[in-house]
Formats: sequence, C-alpha cells, structure tokens
Amino acid sequence: FNFSTCPSQHKPFPLQIVPNCPACALVEGCLELQNHRNLVTHFRISPRRSNTMSTPEPANKRICVKRPADQECNQGASIIDGKAMAAEIRAEVSAQVESLKASLGRAPGLAVVIVGERKDSQTYVRNKVKACAECGIFSLKIELPEDVTQAEVMKHVKALNLDAAIDGILVQLPLPKHLDDAAILDEISVEKDVDGFHPANIGLLAMRGREPHAKPCTPHGIIEMLRRSHVRIDGALAVVVGRSNVVGMPISLMLLQEHATVQILHTKTPPEEMQRAIASADILVACAGVPRVVKGEWVKEGAVVIDVGVNAVDDPSIAKGYRLVGDVDFETARTRASKITPVPGGVGPMTIAMLMHNTERLARTRATA
Repeated sequence: FNFSTCPSQHKPFPLQIVPNCPACALVEGCLELQNHRNLVTHFRISPRRSNTMSTPEPANKRICVKRPADQECNQGASIIDGKAMAAEIRAEVSAQVESLKASLGRAPGLAVVIVGERKDSQTYVRNKVKACAECGIFSLKIELPEDVTQAEVMKHVKALNLDAAIDGILVQLPLPKHLDDAAILDEISVEKDVDGFHPANIGLLAMRGREPHAKPCTPHGIIEMLRRSHVRIDGALAVVVGRSNVVGMPISLMLLQEHATVQILHTKTPPEEMQRAIASADILVACAGVPRVVKGEWVKEGAVVIDVGVNAVDDPSIAKGYRLVGDVDFETARTRASKITPVPGGVGPMTIAMLMHNTERLARTRATA
C-alpha cells in the first residue's frame, strides 16, 4: 500500500502499513507519517478498509514505518513577505507621526521632484504619495517637463531646502540624459536627504560609530527584513551581487555595520569566482539588475536570499506579454535556501515603507534640534 499525499502538499512519498503493530497496540495496523517538519504522527488503519485512515492518533512509541531516505519531502524556503512587513512598518510610522504632530505643530513633509513622463517613474511617485497619505505625512509633488533645464531643477531643490514645511526631499531617478543627476542630488540639503544618497550621508554610513541623517531606503529595507525574519547577520558571510550607488554599495556598508563579513561581486568578477562565492554565502543579496543571473543551484543549502532585481522578461502566455522576475532563479533557489524574497512582493514594498520611516525620522530630528 502506498500513501502518496504529503501533508505539506509537496513531493509525494510512499508509506507502508505495518499490520498488528505491537508497539502502538493498534491491532488494525499503523503507519507513520513524517512530514517536512519532521513531525511524526501515527494513524489508525480501519480493519475494514485498509486504504483509509481515521482520526490521527499520536503515538509516543517506537517508529513503525520509515519513509525511504531518498524520498525526502522538501518544503522549500520560507517566503519573506515584503508586503506584510511593509504594512507593519507603515502602521508603526503612522503612530509615530501622530505623536510627532504635537511637537511639530504640523505633519512631517515629503517633497518629490519628478522630471518627464516616464510611466515607471510616474507609478513610483504615485505609490509614494499614496503611502504618505496612509501614514499621515504631507506630500508635495513637483512635476517638471522633460526638457527642463539644469538651472530650473536646481532652483526648485534650493527652494525646498528653505521650505520649513518640508522635512525630506526626493528627486525621482532616472533623470533625462541632459541633466547632471549627481549635481542635483548634491544640491539637496544633507539634513533633508530622505533617500540617503548625499555624499555626506554615504560618508557617514561608511564610518564606524557615525550615523547618517538617513540611510538609503532599499538597503535599509533589506536590513529590516533580515531583522524581522530573525536572521542572524552578526558573523554571517554576506555576498552582494552588484555595486550600484543605490543598492550594492550601501547595503555592503550596512551589512558591515551589522558585523557581517562582506564580499561584493560585480561585472568584472570571474564567473567561477562568482559561483564559488555564492555557494559559500550565508546571506545573498542579488542587486545586479540582470534577470536570473544567479543560478539556483549555486545557492548554499540553508542560505537566506534577498532578491532586489525587478526585470521584465517576455512571456506570451500572459495577456500583458511579459512578467517580472528577479536576479535569482527563484524556483530552483527556493529548494535550497532557508528563506527567500519573491519578485514582486519582496524588497520593493519595503523601499517605500523605509522612505516613510526616513521622512518621519528627519522630521523628528528637526523637532528636537
């Protein structure tokens, strides 16, 4: 008799009935069902219908039936739910904003400058404005045309630096190619740099014992995900795939702050070294912006995988013609990792949640200055 339904609803495995099991004192017979969490349950077998089971009865006696060792039921990695965590953080920020209003005499304020009509940028800004409303934060959106001059953008940023109602300033990237984004970001007051990209804030982030006014939102969200998932960072080997100013470099610095040993992989890293490093990583952060650049079979057994990539790949089987995938081959990696973030629904929601956190923090700092 083969019982081929695993309680975890994953890979089936065969089990056999042991008739008249003396250890369990079940004269009808018993079988042991050992699920993916290694929980053992004995089931009473009906004497009339040997292929049915009645109500489970736990047995504290010896094992009656063993599942074959090569028929393991693999539950796979637990999913780190970025949407749920982000909702928790927004609720926390909302409560903090309410307490802050009394001392400020107003709501914290976030200004967003957007240039042009890029649909993705418009969507990101719309989501940020929506999150502000949910958290009780005042938002100001400044929309500028695609052909705006450098001087005009700088003028708006300077005005926001002086606006007492604004605690955080964000310039939505990417900017049109004719604009110098580095110069524009440098113009933002370091005390209002809500994205944490100002050179002074990155410098403070790189120094031991120093604290920036704000930390970059996506890396900050990653650290928060690890903490809330009870992942031990201290002493872990963390491998970061990617070295961008937005994610790769700052998350490397923040993991160092948490006392991880950090290795950065990038486009000049030899492929064999990339595979070797990933195979040894306790914590893997993939932020290269290349679909499935990290093969699932490279992932170390039990590793924690944070996939930052959001890449559109063609998929004619669905109406919109494409789907979003990460930088990691999710389906294979989840069979080896202990925890993994999905794409979408993983890191993305945390970025906006940490933006709300940063805005409230900058406002609180100004209130107590």
